[in-house]
Amino acid sequence: MSISFMFPGQGSQAVGMGKSLYENFDEIKKLYDDASNVLGYDVAGLSFNGPAEELNKTYRTQPCLLVASIAAYTALGLRNIRPDAVAGHSLGEYSALVAAGSLSFGDAVKITEMRGNIMQQAVPEGKGLMAAILGLDRSVVDTLCKSLSSGYAAAANYNCPSQVVVSGEKAAVEELTVKAKEAGAKRALPLAVSVPSHSALMEEAGNKFAEALKEFEIKDAVIPFVNNVDARFISGADEIRASLIRQLSQPVLWEDCVKTISSRGILTFIEVGPGKVLSGLVKRIVAETKIYNVEDIDSLNKTAAEI
Repeated sequence: MSISFMFPGQGSQAVGMGKSLYENFDEIKKLYDDASNVLGYDVAGLSFNGPAEELNKTYRTQPCLLVASIAAYTALGLRNIRPDAVAGHSLGEYSALVAAGSLSFGDAVKITEMRGNIMQQAVPEGKGLMAAILGLDRSVVDTLCKSLSSGYAAAANYNCPSQVVVSGEKAAVEELTVKAKEAGAKRALPLAVSVPSHSALMEEAGNKFAEALKEFEIKDAVIPFVNNVDARFISGADEIRASLIRQLSQPVLWEDCVKTISSRGILTFIEVGPGKVLSGLVKRIVAETKIYNVEDIDSLNKTAAEI
């Protein structure tokens, strides 16, 4: 059986994430200790106890979610379950690259905190907005984005058939939600996100990130890795570095990523980390997949018993 591991992105975090794995494995306790030493605060304490307002700050969310995902990945490895391919949704790419051997865990923790800070500072509070559009074909959403009169908005995530997240200037995204409903969208709802991720508004942030990323070593991937911005398998260190920079200002092609993986005959997916957001998307992209998730000791045991 060929297995793909997929790692969740921002929005999947929750107070308590990773706690039961931490309590069951000394190797995972060490992961949290190592991350705390890198970041200078108690990652386990914040992840397990909150408060949610602090955990939900972008520069806290990103490294804490990465640690929870790598905890689940480590637990799977301890049960001798390993991936034949990896991918991650937005922030999840960093967890995927740790799994692929391209980034060290310590560097990924530092990079995700830095990325969160750069993203948070990129656009003034209240200027940007993101919204989910449900029930319209992606081509219709793209066309609507080009028709806006109040500013810039564009697709940020092509998540699955009939689910597109848009990103851009606040007034433009609000105009788009109205137009989407007029065009027949089932739902068009703004998200509780102030940073307009994966849009042209993040290009300057991408330049800052590129400069900061020079301090970190990126290696060739040793496990097949599918990137967000092209939805293709890439393995070279330079290509991975360029892809991570582009990802800040270009859309996440998640639907295409899943199709790329399944086209290789990989039809078993494990969502590795908090939540089941990606599991729901995959089922709507490729119906014949088997999907598991591992976020705590119970889901680990269930997955290990079935695989």
